[in-house]
Amino acid sequence: MTQAAKPAAEQAWSPLYFLAALGAGGLTVTFFMYLMFWVPHPGQPVPVFEDILAYFTAAGPLGKGMVALALTGIAVFATLHIKLLVWNLRKLAEFKRSDAWAKLHTTNAESQLKGVPLTLAMAVNVGFILGLVFVPGLWSVVEYLFPLAMIAFVAIGIFAFRLLGRFFGRILSDGGFDTHANTSFAQLLPAFALSMVAVGLAAPAALSTTPWVVATSLALATFFMVAATLIAAVMLTLAVVSMVQHGTAPEAAPTLMILVPIVTVLGIAWMRTSHGLHTTLDVPAEAGATFMALTKFLALQILFAGLGLLVMARQGYARRFLSAEGTRSAGSYALVCPGVALSVMLHFWVNKGLVEAGLIAEFGVAYWAFTAPALALQIAMIALVWHLHRLHFAAPRAPRTAAVPAE
Repeated sequence: MTQAAKPAAEQAWSPLYFLAALGAGGLTVTFFMYLMFWVPHPGQPVPVFEDILAYFTAAGPLGKGMVALALTGIAVFATLHIKLLVWNLRKLAEFKRSDAWAKLHTTNAESQLKGVPLTLAMAVNVGFILGLVFVPGLWSVVEYLFPLAMIAFVAIGIFAFRLLGRFFGRILSDGGFDTHANTSFAQLLPAFALSMVAVGLAAPAALSTTPWVVATSLALATFFMVAATLIAAVMLTLAVVSMVQHGTAPEAAPTLMILVPIVTVLGIAWMRTSHGLHTTLDVPAEAGATFMALTKFLALQILFAGLGLLVMARQGYARRFLSAEGTRSAGSYALVCPGVALSVMLHFWVNKGLVEAGLIAEFGVAYWAFTAPALALQIAMIALVWHLHRLHFAAPRAPRTAAVPAE
């Protein structure tokens, strides 16, 4: 196959293609939300195989259909996530042997490498979901798995900090950070990666009944939450200063919404640590306070999502990068994460906010009215992933030039 006949993703691979695997992993989580909030799971904070089987056996046609759809969605998108992750790791190994690898480490685009630990952390989360819903008896040995999961997340976190240390070490000692090219929120990708590690480390705090496991989870998750928040604040400030002077780089416009997934991930991490503090350390937890916190998270997400969509519309992003005639950009996959994250946050806002605060009745008319946007976003993101996959992984009808990845 000639170079021109190869799919766009093969012609001009960049580390941003890890976001394709990340998006598929995020869609796996959206289907798990069905089981999390619609299937009873007495005895543990999350549904497991036995809960799902018991509900499926007793449910009517609608309940059975929901479970079947959730399990199918989890299986399909988890498989796609793993497939794309393996493909990206293979392409990364090839990329390291090229001249472009050395060049990447001299530009702002070096931050794109943080997509690797970000996606690896998502892979561990996806693996945990697969275990919960498909492996019988997993909960009986889960206390032995929590330390192993924390070791995995810490290893990924160390990997992320090594990449981050190389980047910051270079620009703070030698300079070379191009503020004129910093016209997007792409530099917030490291904060996203550390947030994903934090939410994984926070899971044992919410799920374990072993005090030392909960305490370790709380300490580690808090460390990565603080690091992610600090980096996000610094890089956000630098990016805004550059953008108001030079505008937003058209290809990188989707990164204006990167705070949406960061807020969702950190919000869930906060909820998990709060649950661990309440159940293990007797720290009071109030439904009203949780509702208000989730509402603030959601408001922040809506504001940044609106900002990103506004800029993309003014720059004609869809025509330039999402149409069949447009330029292929790996950064287009950054559009999936905000939609997925907002869908997941809406599920938590409705169930852990409105319902638990007693503001609406579970499964009532208001419940489904507030849940509908989450389902609509999920459907839209599935359609977007399918569309992007056709653009980037199908063989082109005619030779085209792929865009140079945005810094």
